[in-house]
Amino acid sequence: MIQDVATKRVHVIQGEFKVVTDPDVVLSTILGSCVAACMRDPVASVGGMNHFLLPGSAEALAAGGDATRYGVHLMELLINGLLKKGARRDRLEAKIFGGAKTIARFSNVGEQNARFARQFLMDEGIRIVGESTGGEHGRKLEYWPSSGRARQHQLSGVETQRTVAMEQRPVPAPPKPADNGIEFF
Repeated sequence: MIQDVATKRVHVIQGEFKVVTDPDVVLSTILGSCVAACMRDPVASVGGMNHFLLPGSAEALAAGGDATRYGVHLMELLINGLLKKGARRDRLEAKIFGGAKTIARFSNVGEQNARFARQFLMDEGIRIVGESTGGEHGRKLEYWPSSGRARQHQLSGVETQRTVAMEQRPVPAPPKPADNGIEFF
């Protein structure tokens, strides 16, 4: 069994991405219907992870949606972050995780997220070297960017529901602009 010893754990929450060059770092996250893309350039020894709630589109972003919720935004940020740290696009490899159907009565947004991630990576010419998506339970994910190793643990039904509740927390409304109007008496 391969054992990666990571002395530094960095948690990636929904709407975030992290890029690291430190070989002692393990990235971790907890997923329900969300998807995490893990990417690395094995030659440049740089890798990272994102965690998105919805696939998203340019139209959704243009309509004023919270960009950090959308895969289209976080995939671009992750790739650009890797390139800024010395990665080359032609050497990038990816693994995708998550996308569970955690609530039977809702549409399968998890499947849509996984499909989006696959299509995005294919369109960008980034090789997918591993995938674990779908199912009915959430996952706890650990990813070692230095080696590309990933490990996941299936969550119990209770843990999955807790994860789903966190994913569904309302996003705070943006602050209202100051009223610059003049009131006459």
